[in-house]
Amino acid sequence: MSINPNMAKVASLLSETSRATILASLMDGRFHTASELAYMAGIKPQTASFHLTKLVEGKLVTVEKQGRHRYFQLASEEIAQFIESFLAISPLPEVSSLKQSSQMKLLQEARTCYDHLAGKLGVALTDSMLEAGYLKKVEKEFVMTPTGEQFFTEFGIDLKTLKRKRRSFSNVCLDWSERRYHLAGALGHGLLTHFLDLGWIMKVPSIRAIKITDVGKVGFKQVFHIDV
Repeated sequence: MSINPNMAKVASLLSETSRATILASLMDGRFHTASELAYMAGIKPQTASFHLTKLVEGKLVTVEKQGRHRYFQLASEEIAQFIESFLAISPLPEVSSLKQSSQMKLLQEARTCYDHLAGKLGVALTDSMLEAGYLKKVEKEFVMTPTGEQFFTEFGIDLKTLKRKRRSFSNVCLDWSERRYHLAGALGHGLLTHFLDLGWIMKVPSIRAIKITDVGKVGFKQVFHIDV
């Protein structure tokens, strides 16, 4: 008998194209309505509702009710990491239009992975912090060094608050487009939020791409020695 026969049930949820597209769309970390997810997946709202029911029952997605509306989100950071890892071993989609090509390029350059940075920017940022000695990789997590603690504090990151969160602090996440690790966890989320507050980056509507502002290009160069 298999040690975990229920693994097949989870795999079956990703085996349907529309459900897989819905899960990938929820990787932006936001709450979405069934109608919004239907549009992203190119299916009818009734069909999206059917698939979302399956995903909620499978505990991959959670739902919150606000009045007459229902909003869906990935169930946890662990689920997001699982999907990102699954994307990393999946072949890239065939590009069939200029719009799709442009969106794919934006996603590969910089995007959100649930609630932290990914893509070339996320990997470059992680490499920069490793090279500077702010972090060191130990197995499946990044460990913050004393030098890093001083740097993040001076940079404006509230480490005490982040450490109190009931989640992993600085774990690794396999980037699907770069096939390398980027920083996830509470620290990864704290940096993403801080970059948004500083105006270094801004979210692109409809997709989970991130745009680097002119202020951000200067900031990433001066603070992290990254050319973007």
